[in-house]
Amino acid sequence: MSPVLAGVLQLIALVAALALAYRPLGDYMAAAYTSPQHLRIEKVIYRCIGAHADAQMRWPAYLRAVLAFSAAGVLLLYLLQRVQGGMPLSLGFASISPDQAFNTAASFVANTNWQSYSGEQVMGHVVQTAGLAVQNFVSAATGMAVAIALVRGFALHRGLGSARAEGTPVRTGELGNFWADLVRGTVRVLVPLAVIGAVVLVACGAIQNFSGIHEVGQFMGGSQQSNGGAVASQEVIKELGTNGGGYFNGNSAHPFENPDAFTNLFEVFLILVIPFAFTRTFGRLVGNVKQGYAVLAAMGIIWLGFTALMMWTEFAHGGPALEAAGAAMEGKETRFGVGGSSIFSGATTLTSTGAVDSFHSSFTAFGGGIQLLGMMLGEIAPGGVGSGLYGMLVMAIIAVFIAGLMVGRTPEYLGKKIGTREIKLAACYLLITPTLVLGFTAASMVLPDALGSMLNTKALGAGSHGFSEVLYAFTSGANNNGSAFGGLNANTPWYNTTIGLAMLLGRFLPMVFVLALAGSLAEQKPVPETAGTLRTEKPLFAGLLVGTILIITGLTYFPALALGPLAEGLS
Repeated sequence: MSPVLAGVLQLIALVAALALAYRPLGDYMAAAYTSPQHLRIEKVIYRCIGAHADAQMRWPAYLRAVLAFSAAGVLLLYLLQRVQGGMPLSLGFASISPDQAFNTAASFVANTNWQSYSGEQVMGHVVQTAGLAVQNFVSAATGMAVAIALVRGFALHRGLGSARAEGTPVRTGELGNFWADLVRGTVRVLVPLAVIGAVVLVACGAIQNFSGIHEVGQFMGGSQQSNGGAVASQEVIKELGTNGGGYFNGNSAHPFENPDAFTNLFEVFLILVIPFAFTRTFGRLVGNVKQGYAVLAAMGIIWLGFTALMMWTEFAHGGPALEAAGAAMEGKETRFGVGGSSIFSGATTLTSTGAVDSFHSSFTAFGGGIQLLGMMLGEIAPGGVGSGLYGMLVMAIIAVFIAGLMVGRTPEYLGKKIGTREIKLAACYLLITPTLVLGFTAASMVLPDALGSMLNTKALGAGSHGFSEVLYAFTSGANNNGSAFGGLNANTPWYNTTIGLAMLLGRFLPMVFVLALAGSLAEQKPVPETAGTLRTEKPLFAGLLVGTILIITGLTYFPALALGPLAEGLS
């Protein structure tokens, strides 16, 4: 079988698996977030944290809960790393330095999982399991909760989308309860799926233990040190929660994390299944599943298009060395090949997943540009768990606004008028990430210490590839992706601090505007449909949405892309 055919068949199998899971998982999540009953374990958790799960929150209270919970997570994870040297199961590793501890704490709480360290050489079992793995669950559940709050903003006054205790009155502007949404997302969605996924990975060869450091012999002589860990359980939630990161420095290219071609495709499925299925949840909560299908269509068109382009750029190799290898195989695992690596890379950069099964810097110049552009879209195709949906809904608001300008009519979406306040909030949401990415990249390009971190600069003529390394780092951090281009020494005070700030601001400032937007929508009364209402469940709107996303991103980032991957590819 040719490598191209193998890659195409993997993509078809992946689409089929996602299609089979779409409806049952989407319906299940809708039921989980709207159930009026609390599970026994949930009641225990509410008592432990002192939360009143049936109390309804307006958007400022919901936002305060999100920020308070996340700030506590950053502090606790920071302290856990700083005292690692004195804890059991530390494997003899020292405590983490202040700047790297801050960067890692910000990274995992922000659902970014950017790593400026080698996990098996720095982090002990306690930090990995009680710190990093826990944040993999709750950071993902936080994003899901914010998305549900925005959906409730659209659904309010339609009698849909909010779980309430029996007899609790409905008041204008309420978005639900963050603590209930957080716990339900974790207990009812992420934990059960993670348990099933971890069993599959263990059965396929991923390790799951608390062993110490072993001396392992090598085929060519000599030996190297290797430690075990609770890898399968952390691997599954890093993919399922679109977190990223890795127990080992090799990330998902390491055989302990990703043993073979089947697990590689299974991990891609885990990355995509919740973000895609969330569109079904959205349709169910707003009372019109066709609206969910329209958003799904826009996500699917972009994802399939980018994945096909990625595979084409990597298979369309040129030159005798690449032709002898059969493809652009530098930096790729022979277990997965070009097809599997391209599918994995496209999935992780179009979602907020920092996992990699290949060396992104070794992709062709245009392949690296596709990776960058996937993150620059805002990671909305299908995006992270929760963050992908609310990012796409913000873009839908921009799209209906543009449509309204073209026909001279006040824009509406899902029965809510999109007025001045809503457009300002949506615009602020869109401007945050480009400001962080381009601002920090520009600063890094004029500071000698920051320029010195470009390890590939001299070898490649100090040109576009070095710029792409820095641009990728801040694009990954500000978009809460977490993958690395490679070739950049990011473990310096400058990059640890600035990328840490980019991750925190890129995660939580957009949430401020999303929840404010949800509150504004929730206060409106529904507008009845008329003959002039834009039918947002139709293919025409899906096409308009895709065009809006590509045009806005292109206008924002094209100059930076022209200096980086485009210049390298054309040179």
